[in-house]
Amino acid sequence: MLLASLNSRILAGCLLGLAGGSWLAGHPGEPLTVNTLYAAKMLGNLFLDLLRMVLVPLIFASIAGGVANLRAHHQMHRVWTTTLVFFFATMALAILIGFSAAHLFRPGEGLQLAMFADATAHYQARQMPLPDYLAQFMRGLFQNPFKALAQGDILAVAIIGLFLGVALVIGGERFKQLRQLIDELQDLCLLIVGWIMHLAPFGLAALLLQLVATQQGALLASLGHFIAVVTGTTLFHGLIVLPALLWLFTRISPSKFFKGAREALVTAFVTSSSAATLPITLRCTEQHLHVRKDIAGFVIPLGATVNMDGTALYEAAAALFVARLAGIELDLASQAIVFAVAMLGAIGAPGIPSVGMLSMVLVLESVGLPTEAIAILLPIDRLLDTTRTMVNVEGDMVGSLIVQKLAGSDAETAGTSRQPA
Repeated sequence: MLLASLNSRILAGCLLGLAGGSWLAGHPGEPLTVNTLYAAKMLGNLFLDLLRMVLVPLIFASIAGGVANLRAHHQMHRVWTTTLVFFFATMALAILIGFSAAHLFRPGEGLQLAMFADATAHYQARQMPLPDYLAQFMRGLFQNPFKALAQGDILAVAIIGLFLGVALVIGGERFKQLRQLIDELQDLCLLIVGWIMHLAPFGLAALLLQLVATQQGALLASLGHFIAVVTGTTLFHGLIVLPALLWLFTRISPSKFFKGAREALVTAFVTSSSAATLPITLRCTEQHLHVRKDIAGFVIPLGATVNMDGTALYEAAAALFVARLAGIELDLASQAIVFAVAMLGAIGAPGIPSVGMLSMVLVLESVGLPTEAIAILLPIDRLLDTTRTMVNVEGDMVGSLIVQKLAGSDAETAGTSRQPA
């Protein structure tokens, strides 16, 4: 009920912001309009600053903890390595598809928002020749951990978390208390995020009010274009790319797969939650698709946390969309940063709506794009989330079938060897 109540309040806040902005747009220059826009800017900035405050420790704890928790399955070495390779490969494909669609159909082109003018000026000031940019990017990957955390260098923090997680896997039980501390840090950050989300209806209303009051109606047409591009591209990944990979590795036909996966996919579409769909996904994978319990019991829960094809595709396309609204054309180096951050940000990210918003802020922050853009993206997020969650769940089920085909015999042998005499 609490989640439904929060969603309802966010929707009401967005509608209020749209209505208020439309009214203020008809009364430009009046004292009431000027004062209201000033107050809205203050409130919107407060909401964004609170999100930025918790972003760095949450990303660090999520990535380090997510990787460290893989150690529980070290006895199935080939299973989990095959699983991770598949997850990262399909997410990389999804991101490349998202980039390609955004470049091909170019949603947001020709519409530069005045609200993002400050961010645009800041971005242009940091441009440099491509070789210098790439050199700076490589140097920035590996930094003093305390410096990266203090300065909020998102990509460096993600790399540090990844290295720490791997070290915790190798270290085993010696670092049990540190793993527990990282898990508790993540829980603590999520508690604070829950507090911040109570301000979300007001913050989003304030951001939307500014946006609508200062922009023309062409933004709605551009949003419709973006929704169509993202939805169509996500369905292409789910209906063409993933079934093709499944057939290539297992020779299982798409019709047979979708028949067995139907209940889970429909549930994912309706609930927009991989975590809520997890019991049904497990049942369909084991009973209808005939994946062994030990493999399904590892791949499916891990995929619900790590494997986010639809989300990664959406974030890649959204970054280019926001860049065009800000009058920026992201260069190859910046797109490489978006690629890396979208991939790393999926590791260990909890499946709750507020963290989905933080993930988008993470991607925008990583390349200097205006985080105010979440005021545009969040109102349409629920619509887009249905399709991308369904594809996320589909990717987990396809992955379990491919892992069983490629690594199942080793896991079965290992499982047999562990049986008591």
